[in-house]
Amino acid sequence: MPKPTKGARLGGSATHERMILRNLTGQLIEHGRITTTETKARRVQPLAEKVITKAKRGDLHSRRQVLATLFEKKQVMGEPVKAKDKLVKKLFDEVAPTLDGREGGYTRITKIGPRKGDNAPMAVIEII
Repeated sequence: MPKPTKGARLGGSATHERMILRNLTGQLIEHGRITTTETKARRVQPLAEKVITKAKRGDLHSRRQVLATLFEKKQVMGEPVKAKDKLVKKLFDEVAPTLDGREGGYTRITKIGPRKGDNAPMAVIEII
């Protein structure tokens, strides 16, 4: 997990910041690209790169490390379903093989301009 920064954070506490980054990494893997603020995109990029590097190794230990890093639970008809298993399966079976020839630089950040409501600088982070 990334070490929390001193000073201003993305969430209220260091724990909340880590949760935000874990959720953003999961959404990036699930959708391939996400639109967020520039600051969050720059903070989530190293975590996403590390997870993808572990997925490229493909062994059981790296799979368990990725499972410990990501989390996502959804409910289907009142019963909790662990969707992170599907997320890790997608990462290991679909995303990692497409990036097999690359030595790093799996994500790209593109600035898209300010947000309409509060003029926050926005960016798109995507898996190449």
